[in-house]
Amino acid sequence: MNNGVNLAFLSNLGPWELILIFLIVLVVFGANKLPKVAKDLGKGIREFKKSISGEQDEKSEEEKKDDKKE
Repeated sequence: MNNGVNLAFLSNLGPWELILIFLIVLVVFGANKLPKVAKDLGKGIREFKKSISGEQDEKSEEEKKDDKKE
């Protein structure tokens, strides 16, 4: 089931294009900030999915632990 997301452009990306994209991201954000950027991106995607599906705004146990660490 396709949820309205068209990912056809990903079929045109080869390994060299993916390496180039990764290198550009590495230069822009730096190696030290890359894990934090990925974590924040994941949180944003999760929150977006929750808002679309209509779930309540309660935080899961994992998110509570992550907030305490910061």
